[in-house]
Amino acid sequence: MNMREIMKAQQRLQKLQEELEQSQFSGSAGGGAVTITMKGNYEITAIKIDPEAVNPEDIGELETMLLAAAKDAFSKVAEAQQKMLTTITGGLKIPGLF
Repeated sequence: MNMREIMKAQQRLQKLQEELEQSQFSGSAGGGAVTITMKGNYEITAIKIDPEAVNPEDIGELETMLLAAAKDAFSKVAEAQQKMLTTITGGLKIPGLF
């Protein structure tokens, strides 16, 4: 690669990272009873809980659904990052990018 190609690739990477960070990803659990939305930089922006999912006698179930929804959202962000990386590198593994 020459210097011009490297600069173009860096600019493209920066643009894609910015787009990813502003993208919204939602994870849910309990058939949609709990939904967590986060940006591509893993910043949680919203948590929605269906009132019917709240059982004061079984808070553990709600906690489990929250955790599952968070894991779902995190995995969607990670998948989007991997797709972006594959797009940029053509599938090559570059240490330290993510």
